[in-house]
Amino acid sequence: MENTSVDVLVVGGGTAGFGAALAAARKGLSVTLLEANSKIGGVMAFCPGMPWGGGYPCDHSIGGIFEELTNRLTAMSPPAAEKRASTLANFGPEVIYDHDIATLTMFEMLEEAGVDLRLNATHDQPTLHNNSITSVTYFDRNGRHTVTPKIVIDCSGDGDLSAKAGVPHTLGDTNGNMMGVTLSFFMEGADWDRVFAQQDPYFQDYAAVGIREERLHPDLAKLYLMKGFHRGSVFCNTVVIRGVDGTNAHSISRATQEGRRRCLQLSQFLRSDVPGFENAHMKMLGPTVGVRETRKLEGMVRVCGADLAQARKYEDGIVCCDNPIDDVMRDSDSMTHEAIVQPGQYYTLPFRALVPKTIRNLMFAGRIVSADDVAFASVRGMPQCMAMGQATGTAAALALKASVSVQKIATEDLVADLVRQGLHGLGGEPLIAPNT
Repeated sequence: MENTSVDVLVVGGGTAGFGAALAAARKGLSVTLLEANSKIGGVMAFCPGMPWGGGYPCDHSIGGIFEELTNRLTAMSPPAAEKRASTLANFGPEVIYDHDIATLTMFEMLEEAGVDLRLNATHDQPTLHNNSITSVTYFDRNGRHTVTPKIVIDCSGDGDLSAKAGVPHTLGDTNGNMMGVTLSFFMEGADWDRVFAQQDPYFQDYAAVGIREERLHPDLAKLYLMKGFHRGSVFCNTVVIRGVDGTNAHSISRATQEGRRRCLQLSQFLRSDVPGFENAHMKMLGPTVGVRETRKLEGMVRVCGADLAQARKYEDGIVCCDNPIDDVMRDSDSMTHEAIVQPGQYYTLPFRALVPKTIRNLMFAGRIVSADDVAFASVRGMPQCMAMGQATGTAAALALKASVSVQKIATEDLVADLVRQGLHGLGGEPLIAPNT
């Protein structure tokens, strides 16, 4: 059993946890990052090749760690990432990247900052005293260990630690429905010119034939096929499984196996029916399904879709966003990409939506943000999650320096610090789209 004391404990190594750990360590804090899997990245690890969507509201980068990571990849020779237009309605530009180089670069950035990264480490019940988390137990192959942190940042995706600490939350929407989970894969060796010569970007005529002949699952009425980073690769973000409880390990296991069957079925269908796939093969099948929605934690502020639709810019806004309402089969067989703001508008996400009301040394970031159903469907993009993490990691340094609870942080100082770190459109500064 190992017992350690740290300034900041970050639980979960997805894009939010990456941003939180990196920002806190760069502030000179000792940081331990626990990740339950063998790879950081979260959705990047579960759905290799998933584009970073939402990083360019009004065609202008949100900045911060997201921009830094993107720039490091695009500056490589040859480049390992590029910005491109999204094929989905109402989405702005996105970043596609070489998956392995991107995750390697993220590992290197954490290493450079001195983050103590613990992979294959699963946290257990936190210990609380006087509304503060005093210790967190975790397990790895060597046994049980304990961390004594000054600040805890929950980036676990499902909000497991916060829920165990007693933070109120909702599960799914008001009826308990959660968005569908997805198992993704690539088709390698495709002829782009022929595949993407189709007039319908969703290949619905082809899909209809496959469904009618019972060669495709009925939920595959639209095929979400996107050019991968490397020529000849096609990212298939199509196989969605509905009715899955993302907090239930058995439910996830069953969904993953069902997803594997549907992915194989789809890959065979593409080879036989869609021009350009004749010589392609399935590759990089995700190790498990990517989960979009489980717990939404209760914060000091709950972000509502009605506020975002008015392009509200909170005084404690920590990231800009104009993502559409990206609702994936939550309670129907359809996917929506409805715009939440008018063209050329954007909103900001408040820091207080990442802070619980009572626990003095806990924050959370990522898709467990305090939001209603509509707002959540817009704010959950990976670049926004990365910025949420960056904000909480920075806030940890401010709280420790001032010896105050996270609820008492001077948010004007936080926003000013984030602006100095290169996040754009905050603190009254306009987010202006470039001329080119």
